[in-house]
Amino acid sequence: MIKIGQMNHLTVVKEVEFGVFVDGGQEYGNILLPKRYVPKGTQIGDEIEVFIYFDSEDDVIATTEKPLAQVGQFAKLKCVNTTSVGAFLNWGLPKDLLVPFSEQRIKMQEGRDYLVFLYIDNASGRIVGSTKFNKFLDKTPARYKKGDQVHVTVAEETELGYKCAVNDAHWGLLFKSEVFGKLFIGKSLKAYIKQIREDGKIDLSLQKLGKGKVDDLSDKIVRTLERKGGFLPVTDKSSPDQIFELFRTSKATFKKTIGGLYKERRIRIEKDGIYLIK
Repeated sequence: MIKIGQMNHLTVVKEVEFGVFVDGGQEYGNILLPKRYVPKGTQIGDEIEVFIYFDSEDDVIATTEKPLAQVGQFAKLKCVNTTSVGAFLNWGLPKDLLVPFSEQRIKMQEGRDYLVFLYIDNASGRIVGSTKFNKFLDKTPARYKKGDQVHVTVAEETELGYKCAVNDAHWGLLFKSEVFGKLFIGKSLKAYIKQIREDGKIDLSLQKLGKGKVDDLSDKIVRTLERKGGFLPVTDKSSPDQIFELFRTSKATFKKTIGGLYKERRIRIEKDGIYLIK
């Protein structure tokens, strides 16, 4: 089944002077892939990966270019134009992405970046964007377990911390005490399920939970030391910012981890830094 607004693996069924046609099934028939996007050496019967969307004439068309986001995903995009119907954002394709006025929490301005969620409008069938995220998140049960790794997108800063979209499907919260380093709206990163409360709300952590967190960091420190010739100018006296810049972890976790490595005689700790014991 063809998925509009997403990458699809489709079979080339016909070659013409201005491109090739891929099989869009009974619903869409043959879909044109313009010649400039056809991979070199493509032949009838080949299966290729294409993005399916609507061109400026609202015809279904294929491209091998990958947009900055697909339907069902979040992305931070730049507004390139505003008109009487809404704002248009650059999402990496020739036809810009429309965000109708009705889907804007605040009026968009040309030249500014906005975090949007891409979806297919039921009325028009077009791919559009929205900043009204509550319409799309928490519509299915959250079946995560404590410790699960998830993909999150920072959507909003609150008094408690950062509200994040979890796997583009649910709301989660990163408390300020869990954040080390700088976060910004639109930043995507991996996180871990810290807990799912009785009310269904999800608490997140940027670090693995329990012993796994330390084991993971231990391996990372050793690999970094090996890559840097056996020495790093960082110790348990280094600043939290310096430690986060190197290892994306808190100072407390770093101190605990190098203490373990020291006891295992895998490193030695000197005033100028840590050394790998070969």
